[in-house]
Amino acid sequence: MPATSSSSSSSQTAAPPPDPTDVSLDPVDGSLDPIESDPGDEDVATPVAEGAVRWNRVNLGFVSAYILVRGGEAAVVDTGVAGSEDDIENALTAIGLEWDAVGHVILTHRHPDHAGSVAAVLDRARAATGYAGAEDLPSITVPRELRVAADGDEVFGLKIVTTPGHTKGHISVLDPIGGVLVAGDALNTANGKATGPNPDFSEDMQAANASVAKLAKLRFETLLVGHADPVEGGAQPSVAALDS
Repeated sequence: MPATSSSSSSSQTAAPPPDPTDVSLDPVDGSLDPIESDPGDEDVATPVAEGAVRWNRVNLGFVSAYILVRGGEAAVVDTGVAGSEDDIENALTAIGLEWDAVGHVILTHRHPDHAGSVAAVLDRARAATGYAGAEDLPSITVPRELRVAADGDEVFGLKIVTTPGHTKGHISVLDPIGGVLVAGDALNTANGKATGPNPDFSEDMQAANASVAKLAKLRFETLLVGHADPVEGGAQPSVAALDS
């Protein structure tokens, strides 16, 4: 699921996820300006620009976590279901990092298939700061306080984009340098293209569709999602097509 891949991606057919209810964008950053509507595997992408993150997929079966690396420091985006901390640790080891390199743990939303291991991950990544959207934060149990990730905040050079709908506090994460968007469950993918949010698991489809329109206006080439394979190259036009 990654911009120029340094290892091959293994495509899997994702099983349906369990019922998840069980349990300022910088105005001077041109990369975020609206664009003209003109015409159990780890995947690693090579940065396409100096300073871009190198992303790594932690394939946990029906859901994925992501490790974003820049300058020897890492951010973990989503933590999978409970018990996924060993898989995340193995993924860190595979790219030559340990838990002390993890400075940030970012949750796209509160559902237990994305936040299920956050307490264990924060226990191991003792130097890391955790983040979640304001509306979802009270539903997440962690060993230390999480910070609110608000629209336009910058974390580790990544831009936080609020994308409510799947949950009220859902957020997405954009690397504006490398053009990588981690969209959690705000988007899905199929057959190498973006697809919309799943209405069966979204709290507010009107808000979810508005979030798709919001993401379609950003600039990115690679799309990473929670429950399917990444789209590498041409991801933004694929998302824009959903809003047409």
